[in-house]
Amino acid sequence: MQWTLVVPVKPLARAKSRLSDTADDGVRPGLALAFAQDTVAAALACPEVADVAVVTDDARAGRELAALGAGVVADEPGDGLNAALAHGAAVVRAARPESPVAALNADLPALRPAELARVLAAAAQFPRAFLPDAAGIGTTLLAAAPGCELAPAFGPDSRALHRASGAVELRLAAVDSVRQDVDTGDDLRTALALGVGPRTAAVTARLLIAGQ
Repeated sequence: MQWTLVVPVKPLARAKSRLSDTADDGVRPGLALAFAQDTVAAALACPEVADVAVVTDDARAGRELAALGAGVVADEPGDGLNAALAHGAAVVRAARPESPVAALNADLPALRPAELARVLAAAAQFPRAFLPDAAGIGTTLLAAAPGCELAPAFGPDSRALHRASGAVELRLAAVDSVRQDVDTGDDLRTALALGVGPRTAAVTARLLIAGQ
């Protein structure tokens, strides 16, 4: 069973504001794009993944992620993260109703295809399942089997919200790269220690040089 992943990407100019202590306004859009590129590239390299649908209204992000092989879905609702994910899932399901669908954060620059494969294989055992983030408060992946609504509840305390919605929490060891999203400078340093993809590595190398 191969999955379609729905990856939301907000307009790059507004992305990753909490990284202001690490990257200034001129750098953050490129850093957010690098996160998304490395996430999508790793996802497309995962044997459990059939395709990736990026939901975005950012022309640059759409162009760059399409060049990697992702499909691009316009964020027609324009009403925040969960509306974008529900819309993306609906578009995917209209084309491939038999496909399991999973929402995946776009800020997983250390993502490893083998670890993502383990998470998706575990998720396939349940109608709906989710993986909490490294902080244990949020969610990095929410999965739904064919015939099940995705029902995303991302945002503050999404771990508790997804659990309350009936989704099964996946308790897996050694999938740190799938759990390590990046919102803060500390998150970025942890991701770098895990080993990030080439685009994030290039942007952060320029950050380090500029900071010397």
